[in-house]
Amino acid sequence: MDDSDLQFLETLAGLTEKVEIAETLCRALSRYTIADLQRASAAMEHEVIQLPSPYRERVKPYFAEQYFGRYCKIMSMHGNGECPRPSGTVRDPKLYREYCAMMSGMKTPADEIGFGDGDDEGDRFLRLYYYLVSAFYMFVLDQPGHPVGMPFPGGFKVRQEGAEFICPIRDKEKDVESSICNFCPAKQDEALK
Repeated sequence: MDDSDLQFLETLAGLTEKVEIAETLCRALSRYTIADLQRASAAMEHEVIQLPSPYRERVKPYFAEQYFGRYCKIMSMHGNGECPRPSGTVRDPKLYREYCAMMSGMKTPADEIGFGDGDDEGDRFLRLYYYLVSAFYMFVLDQPGHPVGMPFPGGFKVRQEGAEFICPIRDKEKDVESSICNFCPAKQDEALK
């Protein structure tokens, strides 16, 4: 990550209005090229292929949605001038700043999210992509980091009940400080605590 990325993340951390965060994230995500997305897709495919069947076949469309479907939706809204103009501030400004600090640290082992060995600047750029897309959904749209319906081992899924999102793993990732689960607006599935 270079100085301009760090400067960008400091600026992002200083924002609290959802509309400003949305516009800033849209601009940042527009830096990613088709070649970047192809590289990210290959890395994701490499990770997914290692999962056991039939779980691999069930989860692959949700990873594709999380990594690329969401990006395409954000870019479509941005390109059409329809980037969401949500009112208000982020739901938890302290948690949001912690998320931005976590992105700045980029302590995530690359293999946790499937983007290379982490030593390459391009790998860090792709990891930042993952976190920026997740930030848009979790802090601007107040949606979970993992798409609704995403299956997890054991047959459990992220689900929506009314206005709340329920996740089977929300509180299971506390030991992984760079996990998006630690910042997600979803509630832990009480039946799985």
